[in-house]
Amino acid sequence: MTLFEIVAILLSLSALFSYINARFIGLLTSIAVMAFSLLFSLVLVGLNHLGIHDLTDWAEQLVGQADLGRTLLDGLLSFLLFAGALHVNLDDLAEQKWLVALLASLGVVLTTFLVGGALWFVLDWLGLSLPFIYCLLFGAVVAPTDPVAVLAILKSVDAPDSLSTKIAGESLFNDGVAVVVFLGILGIAQGEREATFSSIGLLFLEEAVGGLVLGFLLGYIGYRLLRQLDNYQVEILVTVALVAGGYALANRLHMSGPLAVVVAGLMLGNHGRKFAMSEKTEAQLDTFWELVDELLNAVLFLLMGLELLILNFELPILWAGLAAIPLALLSRLVAVGIPVMALRPFREFNPNSIRAMTWGGLKGGISVALALSLPSGPERDLILPMAYVVVVFSILVQGLTLKRVMGSGHRKTP
Repeated sequence: MTLFEIVAILLSLSALFSYINARFIGLLTSIAVMAFSLLFSLVLVGLNHLGIHDLTDWAEQLVGQADLGRTLLDGLLSFLLFAGALHVNLDDLAEQKWLVALLASLGVVLTTFLVGGALWFVLDWLGLSLPFIYCLLFGAVVAPTDPVAVLAILKSVDAPDSLSTKIAGESLFNDGVAVVVFLGILGIAQGEREATFSSIGLLFLEEAVGGLVLGFLLGYIGYRLLRQLDNYQVEILVTVALVAGGYALANRLHMSGPLAVVVAGLMLGNHGRKFAMSEKTEAQLDTFWELVDELLNAVLFLLMGLELLILNFELPILWAGLAAIPLALLSRLVAVGIPVMALRPFREFNPNSIRAMTWGGLKGGISVALALSLPSGPERDLILPMAYVVVVFSILVQGLTLKRVMGSGHRKTP
């Protein structure tokens, strides 16, 4: 299939599933698209068992050529993160800066080691073999809360602004940290990096700090360019070029592209919105990026559902994936609880904050993309389907019940 054919099929399926949902069901679009694509995949698997192979072979070819891992990490993610960051209030984020920083750094590391350590014992009990370093790698895969899933679902949840800011802020920054942790552990597992503080520290400095600095420079350049214009078509084109070019530059320089576009989005969505945009430009820019966000979200969640077609789900691996769900949730509870308890003497939290932030720490496309980026081998064949089970549970179960969890027992306090 040509690139145009792949894009046309993905857009057509996304539009079809979105229409059916909007017309007859009324779920959040991203969750509905993933649910429909999972159902579609299961139907194809059933047809394949009945001897009807042509449609399944075609779908598997589509999924293989679309390559969710590369499509997300090398393209879609930059636009989705920028679109999300544009609408985060920097003043609200600054009020939650210490908690967001702790969750995006310490929380990711804690989750990685808690999940990895517990998984090593669980897999041994299930009779599956995975080296300890790869168990830690799985922990890094499921450690980040996915900004795409979180931001999409938070739009439909009537939660206190402070709580939404904490979860959204963490999700925007922790994926960059998680990628650094993932790359560090993968390098150690493959013998390409030493397991030393200096080696990991240098990687963090290059990827994370470099990404933050580059993002600030991109945001400043974008701000200066927009301030000298009053033509919303050109200004929108400038933001698109800034995101695409900045993300590509960050990857070329081995810096964190996600962190770079988040910082640039925060700057343009706040300082740029106040001092560099007319009311017409602001309205048009918001409309454009909201449309991009909705469109790419639909395609991404469609691809995640279709990924089922190329995964190996032998019964022991399925049990391992199901066992990883409570491990990820309990580790998330600890990773959230420690920073919140540490900051309680200095600020007030909603009584339900820990539970809501634990349940609201949704996993999504980033976890699947990281697992897909692993080199082929028995470790990947085990980690990928386990991560997929965790992501499907997170989006379908946690996503559908998040409004109820967040809506219970909250007061509008910081």
